[in-house]
Amino acid sequence: MCWFNLEEENTILIVLAGTIGAGKSSLAKALGEHLGTEVFYEAVDNNPVLDLYYEDPKKYAFLLQIYFLNKRFESIKMAYRQDNNVLDRSIFEDELFLTLNYKNGNVTKTELDIYKDLLANMLEELEGMPKKRPDLLVYIDVSFETMLSRIAQRGRSFEQVESQPGLEEYYNQVHGEYPEWYENYDVSPKIKIDGDSIDFVNNPEDLEAVLQQIDDRLRKLDLLA
Repeated sequence: MCWFNLEEENTILIVLAGTIGAGKSSLAKALGEHLGTEVFYEAVDNNPVLDLYYEDPKKYAFLLQIYFLNKRFESIKMAYRQDNNVLDRSIFEDELFLTLNYKNGNVTKTELDIYKDLLANMLEELEGMPKKRPDLLVYIDVSFETMLSRIAQRGRSFEQVESQPGLEEYYNQVHGEYPEWYENYDVSPKIKIDGDSIDFVNNPEDLEAVLQQIDDRLRKLDLLA
């Protein structure tokens, strides 16, 4: 497998998107191995705020999203400066989560406005870099049932609905936001993967089919030889 670059300084960046538990990290890992490139993962395991947020969303929602925004800005800058990278979640989804927290009363209008201004400034900074946007967004579309099943499979205690029943309603809200977000996304070319009918997390044959689907899209974009 080889990347096709028109100019030596060009970088190729693929970003993954999808709801919690869609399988982004699993696909990002496989895609990185398939294309022989580095993967930048979402800052979850060493996140000092995430478990606090699940305990008290009203107190920690704004802090959590600022933490994520900072980490994702750092990751996308690093990816833009290097050749051929994959991001398992990107800065382009961030506003979705803070807006949802605003709808749920976890952040104020002032906090939302400050966040949007900060995000706009960060995206403006990216416009000044050699690469101004991703080359492809891969969106993993899963049902709510698949979402819950995969959250349970990965076993992070603070994410489980059994210990925190109110989480199921929040997860349902998050899941409901994504179709419109994907339809409105226009930063780069995009492709949708059916994460229900194609179980790329547990089935190697399905994973190969997804990788082939992505390869075909990259070839159409003249990014893969």
